[in-house]
Amino acid sequence: MTIVEGTIPMWNSIGVMPPVSPLQKGHSPDRSPYLANLLTVVDRFAISEERIMILRGLLQFRGEMHQAGITSGFQWIDGSFLENVELTEGRPPRDMDVVTFFYLPEGESQASLAGRFAALFDQETLMDKYFVDSYNVVLGDPMDSLKVKIISYWYSMWSHRRDGLWKGFVQVDLDPSQDIDASAILDSDGGLTYE
Repeated sequence: MTIVEGTIPMWNSIGVMPPVSPLQKGHSPDRSPYLANLLTVVDRFAISEERIMILRGLLQFRGEMHQAGITSGFQWIDGSFLENVELTEGRPPRDMDVVTFFYLPEGESQASLAGRFAALFDQETLMDKYFVDSYNVVLGDPMDSLKVKIISYWYSMWSHRRDGLWKGFVQVDLDPSQDIDASAILDSDGGLTYE
């Protein structure tokens, strides 16, 4: 089964991204997490000043990660940011939920990385500074039952809302080259490209 980057589905009538592309059969691999490049995420969700501020925060957060040598892996993006909360709850999103699945930089251990870049792993700092509710999973270790359980936890948490409604979320690569184009879009016209 091959899964390729594609489009991010539109919100459905309930204001969420469907967990399986509405254009596909239920067993299709075109499902959440939807693989998208960062430019697609910015183009799709830069629809208000609040959302643009959160996207800028994500890009700044990713920039800090890249400076720390964290450039290989991917991020799952979710939370009210991916929902049409403006319509369903009458408010803008406040932040973006992000789980970063990453490979340790060459010569770093989890302890050395956290010691040198403590702010990158401090949820309160990241929320205040970047509007990112951040969690991390280190890749590359042997895939044991605990790692499978952690990945399953995040999938099950993010594939449903608190009220039990199924929903989708997005996956973007950590590749720094995507950030340049995404920043350019936000800087050129402030976003507000999709409605």
